[in-house]
Amino acid sequence: MYAETIRVEGDLHEAVTVFVKLRPRLFGIAYRVLGSAVEAEDVVQEVWLRWQHTDRTVVVSPTAFLSSATTRLAINVAQSARVRRETYIGPWLPEPIDTSIDPQAGAERAEALELALLLVLEKLPPTERAAYVLREAFDYSYPEIAQILGLSPVNVRKIVSRARKHLSEDQRDSVDAAEHRRLLDAFVTAARHGDVASLEALLAPDAVSLSDGNGMRGAARVPVIGRARVANLSTAHPRFWPTVEVERVEANGRGGVLLYRDGRASTFMTVAATHRGIHQVMWVFSPGKIAALLRSRAQTREAALSSY
Repeated sequence: MYAETIRVEGDLHEAVTVFVKLRPRLFGIAYRVLGSAVEAEDVVQEVWLRWQHTDRTVVVSPTAFLSSATTRLAINVAQSARVRRETYIGPWLPEPIDTSIDPQAGAERAEALELALLLVLEKLPPTERAAYVLREAFDYSYPEIAQILGLSPVNVRKIVSRARKHLSEDQRDSVDAAEHRRLLDAFVTAARHGDVASLEALLAPDAVSLSDGNGMRGAARVPVIGRARVANLSTAHPRFWPTVEVERVEANGRGGVLLYRDGRASTFMTVAATHRGIHQVMWVFSPGKIAALLRSRAQTREAALSSY
């Protein structure tokens, strides 16, 4: 009896070790499919519970098992989330996550992580989104993805190809991280000084401003489109900028800013840009999403301290 107890405890210790090692990848998959750090954490927690109660002696590949369970759960959540987001008031934006230490957020490469790209991914059916994420961000083979999704490798190739085409049309050659930060800093400086002319010079003709507030007062409930309108909106509240403190942050592998009022983080803002200029300005006012970003930043700091 005592020997059996030791064996069970040893097995559980091994299960924990395997799961902890793979956890960043599992979160990375779920987050990219869902665009929500909170929902991704819930998926990973459910996968952990399933892993504890699985007969692990028959699992040939823990990586394949856990990746498959995470992907399928994320697809299920995404399907129900789509219905919920149809009732969302105003534009919906993904929850930003802090990537100042790990810009890849659990992936072999930092693909499908930028907020603008996650927003485009949201337009794809969940299965198509998952196939793209597994292939482009995590380099799973087509047969592996086919097994996870219950499709043929031929169908998976078609799905990923279709997703790539759709996304490439929307992404339009994004600038690199350094140029992105330069444009963002210039935008914030011009907005804080009410310099509409400088803002217009930074913006692409078809620029759009998206405000995620889920009906909050002060958050635009429809996209604001056009260079002049976006520039005017960004300086429309002369009492706004003088009352906030600006902190430069990194989120989703790109620069962003957190705006604080009375010592409390109230807004996250970033942009998407190409060689034509800034074509998307994204404002996150939703308290839940700001709280999720702050938790992500706290976890990043804890990870940094534990590495020393």
